Amino acid sequence: MSSSGRQSNLFRVAIVGAASLKGKEIRDALVERSFPTADVKLLDEEDLLGQIEQVNDEPIIIQGVLPENLEEVDFAFLTADEPYIAKTWAIVRDSGSEIIDLSYALENNTDAVLRAPWVERELGHTREVALQSAPVVVAHPAAVMMALLLARLQKAAPIRIASAVIGQPASEYGRFGMDELHDQTVNLLSFQQMPRGVFGTQAAFNLYAHPIEGAHPSLREIESRIVRHFRFITRQELSTPAVLLVQVPVFHGYTIAMYVKTEIPMLAAELESALNGTHITVTSGQDEYPSNVNAAGSSEILASVRPDDAGGDGFWLFAACDNLRISAIQALECAEEMVQTRPRGKLQ
Repeated sequence: MSSSGRQSNLFRVAIVGAASLKGKEIRDALVERSFPTADVKLLDEEDLLGQIEQVNDEPIIIQGVLPENLEEVDFAFLTADEPYIAKTWAIVRDSGSEIIDLSYALENNTDAVLRAPWVERELGHTREVALQSAPVVVAHPAAVMMALLLARLQKAAPIRIASAVIGQPASEYGRFGMDELHDQTVNLLSFQQMPRGVFGTQAAFNLYAHPIEGAHPSLREIESRIVRHFRFITRQELSTPAVLLVQVPVFHGYTIAMYVKTEIPMLAAELESALNGTHITVTSGQDEYPSNVNAAGSSEILASVRPDDAGGDGFWLFAACDNLRISAIQALECAEEMVQTRPRGKLQ
């Protein structure tokens, strides 16, 4: 990077996994949030080298994850799949850049910090400025969604019972998952054999909650990750809900059906008022009802509330979010905080 770029308080960014679904969302978020970039490097696996992607309508060629392509990089977003990041992240670390991991490959690294800025602000958690930077792992979007919903409800009334059935989309497995769901759908309708390399079973026109041999990570592993992330980002200030993760035959967007009982009687309108606010939009009209379709491309969590028709004093919440979008925004917010402490200009 030129010294003029540094002196104008701009930063050099690398996206490792630039052709991935998460990589595309990071590219878009960089532009939409006007992140102060002097240069954006797009890096990815060997079979994608030379492919052209765009950042702010500027064509950029994908390059390899090599030390020379990471020189003077300030921020590196790790968006490729978990196994690839696990193999290559040390190269990024050695470049001296700030690392924001969306792949979860670093979540068990003792130096890494799991973060969810939306939840931190909601619960009033403050972060100490560290003299030495550490890799940041962005919390799972389903954990973020549950934490925000329950944190808002907890402010209205103490929660006695909470359980959640989470619908997982094919995009949890990246482009391979999206492609396999598409191919399964087409092949099933044309009476051809279905590919099962990603899901390990039929995902098209099907629902299942049991772990499938060959699928990585498995539903049970992702379910455990969501619960683990929820506990960490809430610092166990909220009771952890019972969680069941279900693979659903949709391409994009997480949904949550959550059953909640409060310690004191509440009206649905009171819970709606408690939920509605920054990052959560309570909807009621048919065209705005929470769904995978309505949440696509939105930075908001869409939610609705209705009383339990069985006559109890509980409520059903149904919420939807664009999982890729939510994760990208959380990642950019972490980077924006790091900007405040990242050295600017060349040291003399």
